[in-house]
Amino acid sequence: MINKGTAIVGFFICFLAGMFLMWGVDRRNGVSISAENSAASGAMVDQSDSPVPVTGKDPSWGKADAPVTVVIFSDFQCPFCSRVVPTMEQIKKEYGPDKVRLIWKHNPLPFHQQARPAHEAAATVFAEAGSEAFWKFHDLAFQNMSALTDANFEAWAGQAGANVAQFKAAFSAKKYASKVDEDLAVGAKVGVNGTPAFRVNGVEISGAQPFPKFKEVIDAQLAEAQKLIASGTKPSAIYTTLTKKNAQAAPAAAPSAKPQEPAEDTTIWGVPVMKDDPVKGKADALVTIVEFSDFECPFCTRGADTIAKVAQAYGDDVRIVWKDNPLPFHQNAKPAANLAREAYKQKGDAGFWKAHDQLFANQRELNEATYQKIATDIGLAWPLVKAAIDSGKHNEKFEESQEVGQEFNAGGTPHFFINGFRLAGAQPFEKFKSVIDTQLAIAKGLVAKGTARANVFNELMKEAKRPPPPEKKEVAAPAADSPTKGPASAKVTIQIFSDFQCPFCKRVGPTLAEIEKTYGDKVKLVWRHMPLPFHEDAPLASQAAQEAYAQKGNASFWKFHDAIFASLPEIKRPALEKIATDLGLDMAKFKQALDTGKYKANIDRDSKVAQDAGIQGTPAFVINGYFLSGAQPFAAFNKVIKRALGEAR
Repeated sequence: MINKGTAIVGFFICFLAGMFLMWGVDRRNGVSISAENSAASGAMVDQSDSPVPVTGKDPSWGKADAPVTVVIFSDFQCPFCSRVVPTMEQIKKEYGPDKVRLIWKHNPLPFHQQARPAHEAAATVFAEAGSEAFWKFHDLAFQNMSALTDANFEAWAGQAGANVAQFKAAFSAKKYASKVDEDLAVGAKVGVNGTPAFRVNGVEISGAQPFPKFKEVIDAQLAEAQKLIASGTKPSAIYTTLTKKNAQAAPAAAPSAKPQEPAEDTTIWGVPVMKDDPVKGKADALVTIVEFSDFECPFCTRGADTIAKVAQAYGDDVRIVWKDNPLPFHQNAKPAANLAREAYKQKGDAGFWKAHDQLFANQRELNEATYQKIATDIGLAWPLVKAAIDSGKHNEKFEESQEVGQEFNAGGTPHFFINGFRLAGAQPFEKFKSVIDTQLAIAKGLVAKGTARANVFNELMKEAKRPPPPEKKEVAAPAADSPTKGPASAKVTIQIFSDFQCPFCKRVGPTLAEIEKTYGDKVKLVWRHMPLPFHEDAPLASQAAQEAYAQKGNASFWKFHDAIFASLPEIKRPALEKIATDLGLDMAKFKQALDTGKYKANIDRDSKVAQDAGIQGTPAFVINGYFLSGAQPFAAFNKVIKRALGEAR
């Protein structure tokens, strides 16, 4: 179980990495630990006789005879595991593959419903395509924690380099599922009772600890390894020797406790029901289920099946309210949602739910031919449906629903609120029944006291909890030489605290472009340099971009900005000089600026502004005083910008 102290440390690391936990979303994100080259992964030796056994069946990074081995027990759905990913990256950079080896062990926690399938998929990728492919899959899984679906596993396997057909066959057959069970058994044996957990040559480190904690243990183990080498121990025997020694020195491990599920959210949330939300059921139903869903999400298909059972079981006592949340990585989700919305426009609630049922029934074949057939079957005007799909006619409504979802921490799909009681994920019918029965009893109690059935939901919502307003931060005003984009008269200023070596800062680029397109001259962007200490190339990149600004102004800075992010991960000095040459900068002045650290004071100034405001990770945004952390989706920005615009007026 993760204790309070570990949670605080995990939160701090999360900020350092630029992670955010959403919903859902997106939002969630981690610095890559994919193998940069095959040389980093040496041939595996069998060290199954170690107290923390390692074999060729374990994904690895680093040389097999590296003097220090970090065994990682992790869970793809655990936010603390995601937050420690950048620390593993820093270990790689600090020590390299000759000194440190990373070993992965699967440890999906039982209350993380989507974790077990993700681990089985990862085990399949490793077995079919090796360590390098595994780490690529690992990165994609942690970058998309709210989207651990079979369809995505298949896509990520292909992106990682596995043969998709072979992966699909092996994964469906659970060919390598036993590896997950083997790792869980190893974890239980060595005393792992929460994630993330680490054994550094057998020395225990629990939780998302900061880099200095790992460094302390790794340096001590390197010293011990050097003593063994000096005494004649073969490098390949160091791991087993030291893990046995450390096991003897360590206190006896307590029996592995069963991880405790997090406390259930018993809050009644005031999720609004809009007039144009599709509804199934009577207006005077005693229980209202608000559903955030996505037509391409396989878990939503399961949720839809369960909701159908609920409707049949409870009849007039339950109504269903639909809210679209087409996730950005589901390329067919918005087209499908536009079809359903157009069905709603043409034929009301009945048309929407007919489209809803057919879209889920044909989820594996969401394409134009399917859309046309569905439209024809339910009597829609196909030209209007096609126009709606092609133009994204109803996208604004989706964004509105997504903003509501973000406010109520319902970024993932499916997500339900039963008379305001949260139920996340594709839960079984029995779980729905338990919640509905409780809420139904409360509603009947109100009716018995004189509340009309049609007013029950509104009465419950009067006392329901609303989300707090966005966090605010006071930051010092930008200096006159801070790069900007947009008019000085803009009503909303977005200050971007960013790092040119941060993958999350790159990832948020398209969202910022969408903001510019949507709001035009109402918004101004201001760049604030914030290179993180473990990104060794970031400070020089910031100085290079600032010199581009000094020579040719804002336009040159933003071109340099775009070129740096396009060059990632290659942003060392030669790459920066090439960008400068391509942009026609005065190279003598450019090189002199970098040689002398001309803009170090600028970088330090912005970093201090962030530090003074309590901003610890990138990307971070201050929008007319409102704070937004991480590579959030457009909906999250949109909500804050609308609020800021309203106040500016």
